[in-house]
Amino acid sequence: MKRISKPKWIRIIPIIMFLAVCTLLLVRMIDQSNHSLICNSYTIQTDKIQESIRIAHITDLHNSIFGEDNQELLDLVKEQMPGLILITGDLLNSSEINTDIATDLITNLSEIAPVYVSLGNHEAEYQQNYGTEIIPLYEDAGAVVLDSQYQDIEVNGQQLRLGGIYGYCLPAKYLETKEADPEECAFLSDFQNTDSYTILMCHMPVCWLLNGGLDEWDVDCIFSGHLHGGQVILPLIGGVYAPDMGWFPGRLKGVFSSGDGASNLILSTGLGNTEWMPRINNRPEIVTVDILPQ
Repeated sequence: MKRISKPKWIRIIPIIMFLAVCTLLLVRMIDQSNHSLICNSYTIQTDKIQESIRIAHITDLHNSIFGEDNQELLDLVKEQMPGLILITGDLLNSSEINTDIATDLITNLSEIAPVYVSLGNHEAEYQQNYGTEIIPLYEDAGAVVLDSQYQDIEVNGQQLRLGGIYGYCLPAKYLETKEADPEECAFLSDFQNTDSYTILMCHMPVCWLLNGGLDEWDVDCIFSGHLHGGQVILPLIGGVYAPDMGWFPGRLKGVFSSGDGASNLILSTGLGNTEWMPRINNRPEIVTVDILPQ
């Protein structure tokens, strides 16, 4: 009995269907990872305060828009009822002249809670590219910008020392090899000299993660971004690549503590994209941190 062979085009139908499903899943994943906001919440305890403080953390917006005039982002922050809003840089893109998205967001966030900002690499590069000073723009929009500066403030009746810095913050021991910045070390030495609970906004997390910053500097809580969670997150593997951290670095989001648990790094995946790669399997996030009395 002669077997009837199937046409060659029928044989490739399963392959076409498989590729179509994979493409649809990828498109959906990219869309969700660039437009579907989430809020991740963490809790930290300390004996330096008597009442709880809630902080909302925003980083790496990169001129992204969530809803008309960023209303979805604003609504999500407002729902958290923070006593303080911290923004750790890269609100804009260094290659785009537009600053309205960043400044409009600051203005609207200022109606929810006091807004403090530290700078990221894109603010620094923007100033070089366009000759425009970013700090006055952010301040006119309603933020307090801390650039290698700190303020002693009160939130919910609790005394805090809040600082901001753009830099790697290598520990002072690296001064011997001339890798550390003397001005950064001088600022951090002065900043940590207090009995108040200390909070530092620092865009770059690498030295807190890899170079002993959490153990060397006496800072209670550091808020950071920059790594975008690895930009592309593979199931069971994690983030693919992060600046200064390399390929598959592992530690890309969450809370990381010093050996004695006294210092904590809050690392957010942020909200926006790199200029050449969309977020994949990596939903944009804001972070809230409840600092509670121990």
